[in-house]
Amino acid sequence: MPVDYSKWKTIEVSDDEDDTHPNVDTGSLFRWRHQARVERMDEFQERKKKAQDEYDAARKEVERKKASLKDNSADAAKAALDDALKSEAAAKDKLDEVLKEEKKQAWNVDTISKERFSKTIINKTTKPSKNNMTEEEKEQHYLDFIEKNETDIKKFAFFRNYDDSKNFLSERSHLVCEETANYLVLMCLNLEMEGKTSLMEHVAHQSIVMQFILELAKQLDIDPRACIGSFFSRIKLADKQYKDAFNDEYTAFKQRIQDRAKVKIEQALAEQEAEERQARLGPGGLDPLEVIEELPEELRKCFESRDTQLLKDVLAKMDKQKAVEYMDKCIKSGLWVPEGGEGDDANNNIGNENR
Repeated sequence: MPVDYSKWKTIEVSDDEDDTHPNVDTGSLFRWRHQARVERMDEFQERKKKAQDEYDAARKEVERKKASLKDNSADAAKAALDDALKSEAAAKDKLDEVLKEEKKQAWNVDTISKERFSKTIINKTTKPSKNNMTEEEKEQHYLDFIEKNETDIKKFAFFRNYDDSKNFLSERSHLVCEETANYLVLMCLNLEMEGKTSLMEHVAHQSIVMQFILELAKQLDIDPRACIGSFFSRIKLADKQYKDAFNDEYTAFKQRIQDRAKVKIEQALAEQEAEERQARLGPGGLDPLEVIEELPEELRKCFESRDTQLLKDVLAKMDKQKAVEYMDKCIKSGLWVPEGGEGDDANNNIGNENR
């Protein structure tokens, strides 16, 4: 019998994972990578400052040697100036090398917001803080948001390239929020539960795109809508470290979705089985399928063939106490209806164990 999964479409995702999102453990991932980046940046800035200081000192030394040469034209003074000029040139080359290295450095979450050739204008509106909402208000807020934007969220979920996603979100920046991220996660769960793994993997990619934008906004402490252009510019540069971080989280997220979907399906089947068992229970609260499996083979055949006379013959040959115990279970499970019950015809006294 196929299972109808429609009643699990609004599965509640458990909150036993990272605060960033119930299904995405991006918080710790970003924190340790961010710390490593900051340490590398600090080390580079220290090296850059040292190179600049050495160049400034060399320039000052050249100026002093030039001033000294005016008062003393001896060969020693000229040689000292030549040495100072060589030191200045070497310091300049070292500084230029550091500056070239700086230009080649990829953006990160601490520098990406300084993009020079694009800007995002956000209309500031006063919105009620979700921190001040009750759980019922938050739930209603989510339902209202989805009702209004579900079509657009589904369109975003199935885009195939970054340019389309960027343009779509730029025109509908209100979609960049936790509500959209939550809906995409539920889409992934439902698709995987329906056996549509390929579609799940595609939507999962878009889900991670949304998560990275939200996490970037959290790191920079700015409105997520201001990070749309920055994120897509950054991801399209295909910097290895950033792409690796994205792909690692994408792979882990797909696995979490598959694991969770498996658990949910098992729970659904268990619930359905429990409901079916409850519906089968006889007047005494016993399951007829379980009871018939406990019966001796010759007694079981009586109920399977619905042969009343055969049943009487088998019971007559059995130990009286055992016969009473077996028939008591049959009555409580509905396999046997005593005389004066739901029918006077003896043949109707044997219930249908497969009902």
